[in-house]
Amino acid sequence: MRLEGLYLYFGQGLDEAANEKARARLHALLRRPLPGVTDLILGYASLYIEYDAERVTRRRVERWARAAEEASPPPGRKVEIPVVYDGADLKAVAAWAGLSVDEVIRRHAGRSYRVFALGFTPGFPFMGVVDPVLQKPRLPVPRPEVPPHAVGIAGPQTGIYPLKSPGGWNLIGRARVRVYDPARAEPFLLAPGDEVRFIPDAGAVPDEPEVLELLPEAPRYPFLVLEKPGLLDLVLDRGRFLAGRFGLARSGPLDPYSAALANRLLGNPPEAAVVEVNLKGPELVALKAGVVGFAGYGFLLFVNGEAVSPGRAVRLSAGDRLVFRPHGRGARAYLALPGGVEHGAFLGSRSVDLRGRIGRPLRPGDVLGSLRPPANARPRAFAPWPFEEGVVRLRVRPGPQATPEAVRALTGRAFTVERADRMGLRLQEGGVPGGEVTSEAVPLGAVQVPPGGRPMLLLADRGTLGGYAKPLVVDPRDLWRAGQLRTGDRLRFVLDFGP
Repeated sequence: MRLEGLYLYFGQGLDEAANEKARARLHALLRRPLPGVTDLILGYASLYIEYDAERVTRRRVERWARAAEEASPPPGRKVEIPVVYDGADLKAVAAWAGLSVDEVIRRHAGRSYRVFALGFTPGFPFMGVVDPVLQKPRLPVPRPEVPPHAVGIAGPQTGIYPLKSPGGWNLIGRARVRVYDPARAEPFLLAPGDEVRFIPDAGAVPDEPEVLELLPEAPRYPFLVLEKPGLLDLVLDRGRFLAGRFGLARSGPLDPYSAALANRLLGNPPEAAVVEVNLKGPELVALKAGVVGFAGYGFLLFVNGEAVSPGRAVRLSAGDRLVFRPHGRGARAYLALPGGVEHGAFLGSRSVDLRGRIGRPLRPGDVLGSLRPPANARPRAFAPWPFEEGVVRLRVRPGPQATPEAVRALTGRAFTVERADRMGLRLQEGGVPGGEVTSEAVPLGAVQVPPGGRPMLLLADRGTLGGYAKPLVVDPRDLWRAGQLRTGDRLRFVLDFGP
């Protein structure tokens, strides 16, 4: 799979007419799906089309997008949302605007807001237009954690954080309803085209939604039991496709190459679910005889104390103990079971989405079942691609906000990974030209640069919409390398205009 993308622009800024055209085009394309198109993400005045270049050409996607017959999207609804106006930045917004706190509340609640798009996190509504006097810009450095249901302002935009997440908006209150809950029959309270009015209120604010359980209590073919968890052990398939318009992350493996190799070792289909092991591995015990596939970097698998190198399938007997131990360069390994790991699905994917509270990490006592009888698989071995020592080179292409100055700053030196997680890699060095843009879709692998000038490479659990400049996008062929980097590793961006 080689994911590429293109933007359709219908206007600029918070333009209701442009947004309605983009929404109509989205609705038309959803009615006539094209095989190979993997996501459609609505922005304020844009529509991003992601596609698998191994299945469909860019020219075919462009023809399909242009030829779509205009279709009237469903009419928007009028929705009232009660808000407790007690946000951490309410007084700062009042001081910035030269108003009293009561006047800020009156002005914010005194108009209706169009929902232009959902994104960033599941169900996060990007709405506008805010009273010009209240249009305080985003924070120069985003908060590491915003509380759930927080209502914020960022320039002309207002929105609601459905879940705990990082965020750079000015927080003025908390909504008293959940705009997203994966356990509801309709997980998303709002949709693009809706008209929202905030109602000043008092009283309790709901907790975050409960995590949606996906691991079955009694798998059909129980195979392994987890005795000791690693740092983060997740069941993942290739990811959640055609769901970005709801703000859901792609999820899926950070190293898709190694996940696919683990499945290939057992003759599984590439979309079969595997276990991703991160940084520190788990200990498991086989409940019966069978075969597992092991691939990835940064680990050896020990079976009853005997080391197994990545790129091999190994036959187990009942009672065998499997231990993952860090070894060598890399951060993630993958364990495949015959037919795939049995796991529930949400919107067509078996992947855990930590930010979306869809599924959870594995914990002691969890039983992993296979989709085929575990003893039926035939062990195989394949040599994995080498993972280079030293500075890792990542091929990149110009992004939607590429400028000569930003491209030079990003490609002219090596960067150090300051923090690595499933959302992406935050890089230590700064001084890169960036800034704010009208919120639009964020491609997988985008190098995003906020006003502070410190770039971040966005990976599988990225927010689907963002308002920061994206000067570069990592070539999809190199995303597996980025997914294997850890804190302290070094990388270099290298321009590549090849196919």
